[in-house]
Amino acid sequence: METFTIFAVNIQALIMIKALFFDIDGTLVSFRTHTIPQSTIDALTEAKARGISIYISTGRPVSIITNIGAISHLIDGYITANGAFCFINRDGEREVVCCHDIPMPEVRQILDAALRWERPVVVVGIDDIAIYNYKDIVDKVFRKGLGVNTIDYDKPAEELLANPILQLTPFISEAQEAELMPKVKHCISGRWCDDFTDITHVKADKGQGLLAIAAHEGLAISETMAFGDGGNDISIIRQAGIGVAMGNARESVKSVADDVTTSVDDDGIRNALIAHGIIKGDAKKA
Repeated sequence: METFTIFAVNIQALIMIKALFFDIDGTLVSFRTHTIPQSTIDALTEAKARGISIYISTGRPVSIITNIGAISHLIDGYITANGAFCFINRDGEREVVCCHDIPMPEVRQILDAALRWERPVVVVGIDDIAIYNYKDIVDKVFRKGLGVNTIDYDKPAEELLANPILQLTPFISEAQEAELMPKVKHCISGRWCDDFTDITHVKADKGQGLLAIAAHEGLAISETMAFGDGGNDISIIRQAGIGVAMGNARESVKSVADDVTTSVDDDGIRNALIAHGIIKGDAKKA
């Protein structure tokens, strides 16, 4: 059974949490079932009823956030594309908080490197995506692995490249990533899948997305709690008032978290919210 660690928390801090930020894949949504556990749906519903704001924090761009329909009515805002595009849901309208695009010379530099290595790249605009140098691994990872069925593999990437690019997702190795990133000075990368890394503008990561939304909504950082499991969640787990790593998280994520809960498949979100006094109930500890 997954280990479950909850450190001592000041009781006043429990009362002050006003906003929850959740990664999607591996945190809200199980990699095993591709669905949100019922315990998570129930926990978020209760938190929302108690006046807590709920935000998504994902590496996915807007166009492929397709797996959280069961809780979409609870969501107050989104950090998407790893912080490159953040917005609030306001009376049914999208109120943009921040948008950071990658300088086009560096976009071309990344694409050229991927082409030399014969690797594909997911190219992300504000409302659309395209595949540069398509290879079958894209379909294997996104459709078969992540359950994403909305990508148009025939859409020409050059059409998208005429507009601002928020994120590039090259299917490169960690060694290739280490070689590439020092050459693109205005970019950072974050890996939550062994097959690819997400590259965004240096001002765009999930932690900076949390800061932007908190400032926009008048939240103190101490009033925020963030959950994640992947390498691209490290910035927001560090930045939040309380950072929680899932039991299935990478060790690099657990090492920077304030708490470690059980896995997504073992009611991890519910257990952490109970342990921190956000909702009522008995938390599983082992």
